[in-house]
Amino acid sequence: MSMAQPRICDTLVAHEKSNALEELEHVHPSNSSPLPPESDPPDGGFWAWATVFGCFLIQFCGFGFVLAPFLRDDISQHFDRYVSSFGVYQDFYTRIYLANQPPSAISWIGALTSFLADSVTLISGPLYDRGWFYQLMIVGSALQSISLFALSLAKPGQFYLIFIVQGILSGIGMGLTYGPCMAVISQHFSKRRTLVMSLVASGSPMGAVVHPIMLNHLLNGTVGFERGVRASAGFVSALLLISCLSMRTRALSMPKPTTSYNAAVRKCSRDVFFILITAGSTIFQIGYYFPIFYLQLDSIKHGIDVHFSFYSLVIMNAACVVGRCTAGIIAAYTGALNFTMVSTLACSALIICMIALSDVAGVVVLGLGYGYFSGVYVALMVPLVTVFTHDLSELGARFGICFAFTAFGGLLGGPISGALLSSQYRWWIASLFSGLICFVGSSMFVVMRLMIYRRRKTEETLATHNALK
Repeated sequence: MSMAQPRICDTLVAHEKSNALEELEHVHPSNSSPLPPESDPPDGGFWAWATVFGCFLIQFCGFGFVLAPFLRDDISQHFDRYVSSFGVYQDFYTRIYLANQPPSAISWIGALTSFLADSVTLISGPLYDRGWFYQLMIVGSALQSISLFALSLAKPGQFYLIFIVQGILSGIGMGLTYGPCMAVISQHFSKRRTLVMSLVASGSPMGAVVHPIMLNHLLNGTVGFERGVRASAGFVSALLLISCLSMRTRALSMPKPTTSYNAAVRKCSRDVFFILITAGSTIFQIGYYFPIFYLQLDSIKHGIDVHFSFYSLVIMNAACVVGRCTAGIIAAYTGALNFTMVSTLACSALIICMIALSDVAGVVVLGLGYGYFSGVYVALMVPLVTVFTHDLSELGARFGICFAFTAFGGLLGGPISGALLSSQYRWWIASLFSGLICFVGSSMFVVMRLMIYRRRKTEETLATHNALK
């Protein structure tokens, strides 16, 4: 067992005596001395909050722009185009621009973008550890901007051009900025780190509300595809420029890589807590998207008014924003691990409850409940990895490894759920599978808590025994 685990255990024991935010102050590398007092994060100040604002905009223009369900032929496209920005594109492509392609093929554009946004962190994370933060932000933002302007040049029927520009180029750009913009928060905040990270994460659902409305009026109005995409590209590019100008690193607190990337990977492979976090989040992601993709269709097929069914996802997005914003506040008292454990178990139960969905009240309860707890889970994943990182010079590498695995879980979830649902709409099979697979993922976090509790009891017993000698 590695020396990192007892140190992490000590940290969490200290947390249980105080709160989750204070534990971040006590996490230091086991093979190096703590930073001097003058290099401690200031937990505030102009550039600290300016960096938070810039990171929020990165999330707003990144996952907030591409949060996309895999649409099916039989879903009411008139309402689905409001769900997310790529949902707008999917609707427009299916009906007009790429009418010669099946919706399932078009949906892979958004799926690949989301997958690359997570998996490219495997590259951008280690580069951040080596001090390439500004380069990553500039190149990633530029790729996102160029991809959107290049998309406006695509003509009807040019599927592969759109696939390369919107699916690959944009996904790589997002992947270069996503991990580093979350990791840089640790340079400016210590006691309030979990709270600030959860606030930054709220940029994604807010973007998922704003971008679809704007794109719908641009693409389906009098502006048209070419000028509408350019207007959207200009808006996103302006926000990305502001974010790049706002974010700063702190030279004194910038972690110096003490080990190579291969050495960091080997340390991660021996860190039981990191393995459990990665395994738990990867398995949980397989079932995580089922309500997001299918709650609206489920309500429609059960006879609920189609106009209200659209608002089921609006309710879910609004609750998700609240969940992400409040996650850090509540975790200050409960701890990041405890609240993550509760949120994932609640999500598992709510997914299984979709079997009984039959009326408007059920849709509202499921939308509010799942939106809130899924928002909490997403907001706390980055702080959770940070808490269990004893050497912050490896933080980017750990983000990359963890997110690369969870990307595969998210990529598999949609097709598996769709196959189980089938054209016969066997809701109980898909709901039960998604709920149980999420429960398996959440059980990894429960195991972590039990391991920490057992070690604490063992240490207390040894301390008592030594005191009696």
